[in-house]
Amino acid sequence: MRKLLVTGGAGFIGSNFVHHVVAHTDLSVTVLDLLTYAGNRASLAGLPEDRVELVVGDIADAGLVDDLVAAHDAVVHFAAESHNDNSLHDPSPFVRTNLIGTFTILEAARRHGTRLHHVSTDEVYGDLELDDPQRFTEQTPYNPSSPYSSTKAGSDLLVRAWVRSFGLEATISNCSNNYGPRQHVEKFIPRQVTNVLDGVRPRLYGAGQNVRDWIHADDHSAAVLTILERGRAGETYLIGADGEKNNREVVETILTVMGRPADDYDLVKDRPGHDLRYAIDSTKLRTELGWAPRFTDFATGLADTIEWYRANEAWWRPQKSAAEAKYAELGH
Repeated sequence: MRKLLVTGGAGFIGSNFVHHVVAHTDLSVTVLDLLTYAGNRASLAGLPEDRVELVVGDIADAGLVDDLVAAHDAVVHFAAESHNDNSLHDPSPFVRTNLIGTFTILEAARRHGTRLHHVSTDEVYGDLELDDPQRFTEQTPYNPSSPYSSTKAGSDLLVRAWVRSFGLEATISNCSNNYGPRQHVEKFIPRQVTNVLDGVRPRLYGAGQNVRDWIHADDHSAAVLTILERGRAGETYLIGADGEKNNREVVETILTVMGRPADDYDLVKDRPGHDLRYAIDSTKLRTELGWAPRFTDFATGLADTIEWYRANEAWWRPQKSAAEAKYAELGH
């Protein structure tokens, strides 16, 4: 494997993966990204031009995708519409990108016999009760609750079908919530961090009791690369770092690390269908492939993330006003 195609590689998780691949392998990488509001050329800044190429285009463009897949040894498919609030406001881009886009990638990979890794989310499993000791495993039934998570569930099922029906050499990973550098300020952690930097009190949905299982994007990148290199075709691997925190704990940790009172935030009306708790059991990935997270202490990873946003205002500032305007329109 010498040449890797990364869809959505100018987005948050995708760009972190591209940086990780460049740092830890000698692969050359082509990024296919439509550069919607969530994609950013600046997220690829500083990478060597002789190893990383950006192609601006749509993963639902069958001709473009076919040409790119034919010229590469493997595809890592990150590209997705991924914001729950946006999916409630207008589901149509989620259907096009997450379903039709994935179908387009699958067909190209089938034609050219190309190795594919499909990156998904734990939100396809729905949610768990707050007091439930269970965690999601590879055997957990799908139970998505939003247009976003349902289209991601559909894309996973398409991959499984292409493996079984056509013998496609593909793997799937479902990951818990990512945090780290280069995440759009519409997302929970960077929104709170940049609000504090701007002197604005953070806001929490409901009572802030919803639990997410947090993982640093560097750890997710290492896991995906491990699966790409050593994962068994047709298998699904769950990626998590035992990072369960409720939203109140996350905001209070952000405030504490940034030198503000831990209770300096406001509560706002909860969003419809807000999942209660996600929790990942990554035993299969750890035991079969030997992966383990580096950021095992959430506060340490969060401090690293906050420092990145402090040092990179030029990256996030252009996004901030539009993101806040959209939240204001939704009443949040």
